[in-house]
Amino acid sequence: MCGRFTSMYTWEELVRLYRLTEPYMIRNLQPRYNICPTTMIDVVTELEGKRQIEQMRWGLIPGWWSKPLKEMKMATFNARAETVEQKPMFRTAFKKNRCIIPASGYYEWQHIEGDKKPQPWYFTQKNSPIVSIAGIWDGWKDRTTGELIRSCSMIITEPNKFVAEVHDRMPVILQPEQFDGWLSGELGKEVLVPGNDNLLQRWMVDKKVNSSRADDNDAGLIVGLAD
Repeated sequence: MCGRFTSMYTWEELVRLYRLTEPYMIRNLQPRYNICPTTMIDVVTELEGKRQIEQMRWGLIPGWWSKPLKEMKMATFNARAETVEQKPMFRTAFKKNRCIIPASGYYEWQHIEGDKKPQPWYFTQKNSPIVSIAGIWDGWKDRTTGELIRSCSMIITEPNKFVAEVHDRMPVILQPEQFDGWLSGELGKEVLVPGNDNLLQRWMVDKKVNSSRADDNDAGLIVGLAD
């Protein structure tokens, strides 16, 4: 799974990579080094021909959900590529609501025999400052307060050989030539495959990343450990 990631990109980088429709709406983006599920994240969507960045809750709430949000106990921040088209939680969003979730990098944990605490690794893309993760989104209205909440999920798939040395899953990483087809829905499950073995790079980081309460402002979280 992909349960924690970072964002250090600039607004200019987002506009250039995703060809945003309204680039004049400049946002002062602040670096985040420990983005956790249920927090608000940047999401690229395309609605009525306009491509934009929205803020959404990371952890999808399907529009048909009829209970209070606090009763949403399922972990919906990741959707598996193999079942996203069938699972009730995700199938409508997969069919109708596509998005791209930009990240500067993401963490995965390796379980090493004899070590009580898993070793965190930090993954980034070699040829781009932004990892473009395939996502889905949905809108849900709180029946008690009337609040409309937009939420999203990353799609994860089997690992390539490089990632498999550390973990058994990886996010679906889209390339620029796939953005249009993914957001429009023209592309389907055929793109939900592992990236090539040379796509990513990685390094070990401090185990303080193991805590979801690690400081989101701590740039030291992504510093590589000395060999």
